[in-house]
Amino acid sequence: MQIGKFVSVVKEKAAILIAVVLFICIIVGCQKAGGYLYERMTEEERETSGEVQIANSRKVVIDAGHGGQDPGKIGVNGAKEKEINLQIALKLKEYLEKQKVEVVMTRDSGKRLAGSQVEDLRMRVKLVDEEAPVLAVSIHQNSYPQESVRGAQVFYFTHSEKAKKAAELIQNGLKEMDKEHSREIKANTTYYMLKNTQSPVVIVECGFLSCPEEADMLIQEQYQQMLAENIGNGILKYVESQ
Repeated sequence: MQIGKFVSVVKEKAAILIAVVLFICIIVGCQKAGGYLYERMTEEERETSGEVQIANSRKVVIDAGHGGQDPGKIGVNGAKEKEINLQIALKLKEYLEKQKVEVVMTRDSGKRLAGSQVEDLRMRVKLVDEEAPVLAVSIHQNSYPQESVRGAQVFYFTHSEKAKKAAELIQNGLKEMDKEHSREIKANTTYYMLKNTQSPVVIVECGFLSCPEEADMLIQEQYQQMLAENIGNGILKYVESQ
């Protein structure tokens, strides 16, 4: 009887041990399966996040300088800078959107963003910061006392390497239009939009309204389209590099 009881106890304990081992195996198996699923889920989330980042990195803000009661510079031919800025900016928007770039305009009409010039600039900076683009490009026209001075020129914030790179790429594109009167990029620490935005910003002075020949070119739709495309090509190169 004692031997029988002993055998019975051993069998009972063996059964319990087997059950425990099986239970442990099940837990380990579930953990491995869960870990595999978690890793797959994490990879998919990373891929999705990467796509969002890539999409955001193709957002560009285009700023048409001046507007409303602020005409900007007046050309020797009577042309108003604010109107030329908007015309080129809208052409640039269309060109970039064809290349799958998301474009946000600071203004798309003749109105400016606020009543005073100071508040208008603040609103432009606020819009750029809220949109957080990979680059912001402000379109302007230049002027100088000597009528012979001409050529497009890109300005950037002195302490921004990204803005400098963008300025170089855009300036190179503009040089293709007019190699005879090509200019070099110029650093600046005082322009309000250059120094107050979180995203890199460049100002493109498309030409001199004080130069009779260039002023007449700047109001021509075909020339504006050429400017938009060459500026756009520089922007695209910068966007692709990010």
